[in-house]
Amino acid sequence: MKWSLLQHLLVAGEVNLENRPKRKPIVPSGVFGMVIFIITEVMFFSGLVSAYLIIRAGLEEWPPWGQPRLPIESTAFNTLLLIISAFAVYQSRKFLKNNLITKASQFHLGAILLGFCFLVLQGYEWVQLLQFGMTLSSSVYGALFYLIIGAHGLHVFGALVLMTYGFIHFKREKSFETISSNLLPMQILWYFVVGIWPLLYTLVYLI
Repeated sequence: MKWSLLQHLLVAGEVNLENRPKRKPIVPSGVFGMVIFIITEVMFFSGLVSAYLIIRAGLEEWPPWGQPRLPIESTAFNTLLLIISAFAVYQSRKFLKNNLITKASQFHLGAILLGFCFLVLQGYEWVQLLQFGMTLSSSVYGALFYLIIGAHGLHVFGALVLMTYGFIHFKREKSFETISSNLLPMQILWYFVVGIWPLLYTLVYLI
């Protein structure tokens, strides 16, 4: 009796791990990795902003005499374009959830185009400022401006590259769930570069 009981326990203990159902992660690995990356970027921009505030507080005149004033109005329009691009990403995701892949791809492409318009207008602004004598070596004011705004511009460019790559998924994949999961990390990054810009614009251009 004891031997049969022991055999039953041994047989019951042999579990085929391959047949066990696969558990979906609570947070997709791509999203988790992007969140970690954004946390490091928040620390990076916090360091830049802190340095900007400390240096600015130590100077009596800001902006320094002889340096051109920043184009507040045109950059405000540029800021609006970036914010609209975030809304386009939101609409794209909303259409994906309703399995409207064509409309989702159109809004995703619209967000990309608005982002590129933002970079082009920023580049034009930089050319104008350079012609007026505002360079990295002209003053601390110019150095901080190009460092902070340039860092954000690089992030926008990198996010646009990812968003452009993500647009390919609309052509390759047919399942809206696959497209949605693949695009989510890129969209999170886009929300970050858009969300941090109004803070930088207010700090550098307005205050």
